[in-house]
Amino acid sequence: MAKKELNYDQAFAELQIIMADLQADDISVDDLSAKVKRASELLKLCHAKLRDTEMEVSELIKDLGL
Repeated sequence: MAKKELNYDQAFAELQIIMADLQADDISVDDLSAKVKRASELLKLCHAKLRDTEMEVSELIKDLGL
């Protein structure tokens, strides 16, 4: 079964949970590595979605002649 791609809000919410876990200082070293890796993936996804949205909005504005 294919994994459903997260939208920006879902990815950002998961990042917030990971940050709260990291700030709680009760994460094992093994979990720390996995959480940091997941956070990195989520950050890349969020950055890509923001970049794509910025390009779309810029193109729409350009098409409107603004």
